Amino acid sequence: MTTDTLEAICEEERLRAQVYDFLARMLAGPPDGDLLERTAALKGDDSPLGQGFEALARVAALTTPAAAEREFTALFIGVGRGELLPYASYYLTGFLNEKPLALLRHDMDALRISRAPNVYEPEDNIASLLEMMAGMILGRFAEPVPLARQGEFFNRHLAPWAGHFFSDLERAEGALLYAPVGTVGGAFIDIEREAFRMNAA
Repeated sequence: MTTDTLEAICEEERLRAQVYDFLARMLAGPPDGDLLERTAALKGDDSPLGQGFEALARVAALTTPAAAEREFTALFIGVGRGELLPYASYYLTGFLNEKPLALLRHDMDALRISRAPNVYEPEDNIASLLEMMAGMILGRFAEPVPLARQGEFFNRHLAPWAGHFFSDLERAEGALLYAPVGTVGGAFIDIEREAFRMNAA
């Protein structure tokens, strides 16, 4: 992506991409000390999203990298499996590697999105989908994707299940740091869903 392309993206769109990227990073692996420090410095407002960020900042300030790694492992890896399975196929069908993944791969091909060679997770992992949304906004896969096309992707691959996942994460037995991640994610998904609905009206 060129500097001119980045400058052409309005501030609101860059902020959207930042939230997608932040959530993707938190859900792709346990946060290191630098990410925890930056998360602890986040500020919010009185909105549900802002309150979620405030809560997350408070917990991040008290969380060590080792504790974050233990929590991430318990939630998403576990012995055999973690407390949650963050995949579209699982949430929509009850099984992994089902039709939602095949549909996603078709749409990824159309958008010229390919899985990184060092990534072995199925592409319908929540972190990967959030990263794809950020990439479409910022033009990481070619040029920035028009808002209507972003909405089609969001409504097909995130809207049907991401809110349920974030709600489950917010209430997960092993979630301390990740409970407010669930709050932030759920609030953000609600905002995006409504924005895409209004854009399509």
